[in-house]
Amino acid sequence: MHFNFDFTAAQIIWTLTFAAQLVLLVVLLGRDRAGRFPWFTASIVLLALKLLANRLLFGRLPVLTLNAIFIAMADLGVIVGLLVLLEIARRAFRGARRRTSIAGALALLAVAIGILSVWGPWPAWKTITADSALATLRLMQLGALKGDLLVDLLSVELGFIVVLFGRRYNAGWRSHSQRIVIGLSTASLAQLAAQGIWQIIARTAAPHTQAEYDRIIGLRDKLFNGSGAVYVAVLVWWIVCLWIDEPGAAAAAVAPPEISAQSESLSLEGAELVSEGSNVEPVAAPAEWKTENEP
Repeated sequence: MHFNFDFTAAQIIWTLTFAAQLVLLVVLLGRDRAGRFPWFTASIVLLALKLLANRLLFGRLPVLTLNAIFIAMADLGVIVGLLVLLEIARRAFRGARRRTSIAGALALLAVAIGILSVWGPWPAWKTITADSALATLRLMQLGALKGDLLVDLLSVELGFIVVLFGRRYNAGWRSHSQRIVIGLSTASLAQLAAQGIWQIIARTAAPHTQAEYDRIIGLRDKLFNGSGAVYVAVLVWWIVCLWIDEPGAAAAAVAPPEISAQSESLSLEGAELVSEGSNVEPVAAPAEWKTENEP
């Protein structure tokens, strides 16, 4: 029997990504993880909205309006992505000294900015400073592209640091903070690898025929589809890890009732002892004792 599927790889990845994001949101809200990681939850909501808007609005709005919407959402995604990294870093290194945290954050930022400065082409200064609506959109697009690259670089660096030193502070192997940052760094590594390979191909390739050009474009699609497949795997990783409680969470939830039960039993035993020894005369206060013993 021959099955004929009319879905492309991009459509399959889009469907799996959107479905996994919805399931992850259900886990975050249903397992009370959204309160602990509000910016991470907001980032998943924003990514799901971007996917849905891409499917619903593409081809139905003017090109300039559509570009303005998606560029604005991309810039917002960069800001939320930076806040997610800050949120995870603060939870992972809660026990670190403030001076050490600031020095580490500045070091990571310096390394990421250094790599960003030599990664990819930069537009001319006249193009950036031009005074027009189209130039403004180009500047916003540049900020989105470079900002997204900065978030990916910082995610990889933070994941490396958390895996090495997180156990000494507040992010052991089975903690939610470490598992979230492992997923972020994995997805960022796949994205950076796809972008880097494509830049090398685009810089060195010189197609002479339409067939060669189509082959290069097909290779680009395979690269970014592979990155999308890695992100789907990361979403599944987050779903499983965030569904499971952290080590010690169950014990912490059970401890307060046990303590209260013990305190109740102790108070009851104390009450019984008082009732049994009620015929014992109380000890006089110092003032009363002085009054009774005055000559």
